[in-house]
Amino acid sequence: MTELRSVPTLDDVARTAGVSTATVSRCLNSPERVVEQTRKRVMSAVEQLGYTPNFGARAMAAKRTFTIGAIIPTMENAIFARGLQAFQEELHARGYTLLVSSSLYQPEVEDEQIRSLVARGADGLLLIGHDRDPSVYSYLQSRAIPVLSAWVYLPESDQPTVGFDNRQSMRALAQKVIDFGHRRIGMISGVTKGNDRAAARLAGLRDALAANGLDPEAMPLIETPYEIENGAVALQSLMASDDPPSVVMCGNDVLAVGALRGARDMGLSVPDDVSITGFDDIELARIVTPQITTVHVPHREMGRKAAQALIDMVEKRSTGASVELKSTLQIRDSLRDLTR
Repeated sequence: MTELRSVPTLDDVARTAGVSTATVSRCLNSPERVVEQTRKRVMSAVEQLGYTPNFGARAMAAKRTFTIGAIIPTMENAIFARGLQAFQEELHARGYTLLVSSSLYQPEVEDEQIRSLVARGADGLLLIGHDRDPSVYSYLQSRAIPVLSAWVYLPESDQPTVGFDNRQSMRALAQKVIDFGHRRIGMISGVTKGNDRAAARLAGLRDALAANGLDPEAMPLIETPYEIENGAVALQSLMASDDPPSVVMCGNDVLAVGALRGARDMGLSVPDDVSITGFDDIELARIVTPQITTVHVPHREMGRKAAQALIDMVEKRSTGASVELKSTLQIRDSLRDLTR
């Protein structure tokens, strides 16, 4: 019969390393406060004994679980991957664990997941976008759960945001498209209902059209979920009209890659027959041919700064302040300059 081994304790580690339990605790929680020789001895004992810190005891002592929740709209493509990876890396460096869930772009699902993460003791929450029922924020406020919204920048909001101006970013890209001589402009947008980022990008394109004497309401528009196949179908629909656009601007790079495929299936050359633009500058936009003109979003910087801001709120060093990051245009081969 196999003899069951007892679970090693903090006292066991201290005794093996020849130090006090307080020193072991400092090595595990604040290693920078312990001299290197002692730290190495303690960590060697931890590895030798297979010691795992008591999470429950740590949480009770600190009155925190050292867990942060994040709810993203989808895990089906790479839109949020890079930012969330940087967010997780920064949390880990600060001693926090990340719990992630997906809302499928459905407000009722997001609300359910928010309550579930709170019930599991999340110290703070990262949400994508800002536009949601005020009762959600009231619920979190009543339970003193810090919340931060990313992928948007809204300094006038009551909740802190870390991100960029979606409307201005799309307006800047649309202005470049117009400067390149395009007047017949169509758009494949994400579904704008319940998605403030998609709505802001559509508004930014319409701003640019109006500023250049073009009718925003006359612009051909298709709203569709962010999937490659949907982008292909939408592009074919736009190009089948009697007066097809010379450029199709897409709400993100996933739709743009789909539009590129749809154009090829129709036997159209990009950008000779139709130009295509995206938004986000995910890796996919750079590995297709032609590479897609898009808006570069500083995903990793946004993830890092969001983690830093949220931890500062959890640890009561800050009540939260919005942080604006700058997007940049990436002009590539999928956009034709008609003025040349």
